[in-house]
Amino acid sequence: MSEHIAYPSNINIVNTAFLVGMPILALTSLIFYSVNYGISWFEPVIFVFFYLASGLSITAGYHRLFSHRTHKGAWPLRLFYALFGAAAFQNSAIKWCSDHRRHHLKTDEEEDPYSVTRGFFWAHIGWVMVDEGEEIVESVKDLQADKILAWQDRHIFKIGFLVGIVLPGLVGFAWLGNIHGFLGGMIYGGFLRVVVVHHATFLINSAAHTWGSQPYSTENTSKDSPLLSFFTFGEGYHNFHHTFQADYRNGHKWYHWDPSKWLIKVASWIGLTSELHKIPAKSIEARRMKRTFERKADGNVIDNQFQEKFSECVTQLRKGFTDLIERRKEYRMAKVAKKSQSKTSWKAVKEAHKIKIKQCKIRIAKARIEFKLLVQSMRLDINTTAQAA
Repeated sequence: MSEHIAYPSNINIVNTAFLVGMPILALTSLIFYSVNYGISWFEPVIFVFFYLASGLSITAGYHRLFSHRTHKGAWPLRLFYALFGAAAFQNSAIKWCSDHRRHHLKTDEEEDPYSVTRGFFWAHIGWVMVDEGEEIVESVKDLQADKILAWQDRHIFKIGFLVGIVLPGLVGFAWLGNIHGFLGGMIYGGFLRVVVVHHATFLINSAAHTWGSQPYSTENTSKDSPLLSFFTFGEGYHNFHHTFQADYRNGHKWYHWDPSKWLIKVASWIGLTSELHKIPAKSIEARRMKRTFERKADGNVIDNQFQEKFSECVTQLRKGFTDLIERRKEYRMAKVAKKSQSKTSWKAVKEAHKIKIKQCKIRIAKARIEFKLLVQSMRLDINTTAQAA
């Protein structure tokens, strides 16, 4: 394991100086600014704007659009992500996505660039500060073919400096019309914002693989944490993400805090995103059932009758969801054709469709109840066997 130790010979001086120096610069400049100019409503506003623009460019852009191709993005949106993603100072989209695709391909293995199995600090920030010999590049030919991303990759540091440091200063100057505005914009929208976005997104690699639950899979260290989602632009539902990488959502329920999915969805209303991919509800719930079944088994040998009943529950659940989609589709088609029917006739047709939809929902609910009873019976059987032994 000696290759993992940070010797002076393999420390990345530039990255380390930046990651250590930027918080110091942000803190000292913040104190200087506060003493000399105070804080008004202007500073929090410019901080929040650049925080959201750069943070979401990483999570919705670098991560969900470029790395996982969970949807398509129009060129104005891709350009926005390229500009403000550079302002986050987390490398170019091409290099970022190469690392991230390798992380998913080799999660928790030696080749994982930021495996949490090598420690929280390593996954959070240490991997950026140390060079480990020849860089492994995962396939990103699709991104290299994108002219916007290729341009960003060639000029990443120049774009980052101009958009991430100079631009907030210029916005502040234009807003207040003096050096006070320029400094406030640069310090709050630049220095401080870079540090906060850094550690907010770094938490996805460290905390999201350390704390939380695993409702979908235990194949790797990824965890779901609703609390963490508030600090990571919705990326806290990380066990879901590692299990269903192709879904543009991380928080798949409507009430899950996930600003990135909301941005992607709203952008689709005005044509900036399209072909948003969602994993079917039947697949998500079936996977959750499987994980619950495994957790309740807790390593014990399960009788075949329980295995068979579990398979039956999953089959009924999936069939119920499939039929529900078909019945809703038939209902929508019937609504389109209702103009050719009398009011009385349409009422009867409508009622018939609603009954079919309700029957599908009942079938799904029944499968859930039967699974719950199955788990209870299984635990009772395990406890009885353990007592007898």
